[in-house]
Amino acid sequence: MSKVMVVTSGKGGVGKTTSCASLGAALAQAGRNVVVVDFDVGLRNLDLVMGAERRVVFDLVNVVQGDAKLPQALIRDKRIDTLSLLPASQTRDKDALTEEGVGRVIDELREKFDWIVCDSPAGIDKGATLAMRFADLAVVVANPEVSSVRDSDRIIGLLDSKTRRAESGEAMEKHLLLTRLDAARAARGEMMKVEDVLEVLAIPLLGTVAESPDVLTASNLGCPITLHSPTSPAARAYTAAARKLLGETVTVTPAREKRGFMSLLFGKKAVLQ
Repeated sequence: MSKVMVVTSGKGGVGKTTSCASLGAALAQAGRNVVVVDFDVGLRNLDLVMGAERRVVFDLVNVVQGDAKLPQALIRDKRIDTLSLLPASQTRDKDALTEEGVGRVIDELREKFDWIVCDSPAGIDKGATLAMRFADLAVVVANPEVSSVRDSDRIIGLLDSKTRRAESGEAMEKHLLLTRLDAARAARGEMMKVEDVLEVLAIPLLGTVAESPDVLTASNLGCPITLHSPTSPAARAYTAAARKLLGETVTVTPAREKRGFMSLLFGKKAVLQ
């Protein structure tokens, strides 16, 4: 049975699009048939990270509005046959998307792919709510800083209220992916510690990705880190996260650190799974 996963965040610049591409590639490398879908209409960055910007002819808006068929807009990755991209439009705005049209496209994608990975725009506007609307599960991407964590808490609230699953009384499966983690800075109190973030957001930890120049290099070259540098720490982190999403037993063990003032400030109970 296919799964629709939204990769989302409240704040921009946390590595959401990079994470979407990396998780999608890792799932494809594990033998699943995967499509990554760019919902960031008007900006469109996922095609750049995937190295497919010159291959875009039709996009999500064209398919939603019936100007193109889905197969015309899908771009198959040249490096791995089981990975495809459905790009966003760079010349339209989010009002071009409709719930009915997006739902129809998602249903069609479910018939073709094992995993539909939706790259949500940051924030809580129409594009973000449509990206999560039909999801079966969500990966919330956050950095260990107060503004990112607070915005992610708001996104979790939307996942529990604005999705089809939530409205039908079903639980929304949610995971936290903590990116740009710097253990030394966290130890010095310059950023939130892993356990502090977990206390605030109270959702299971999917994985942590340390701050790394390898990730930026891979993105600039248009190649997900799991394909560009598969043995790098960041690639291994994304691969482990993908394995966990596939139901494999993967141990996620953030360092056991003393509680900082952030955990006292927010005071939620962490969930470690």
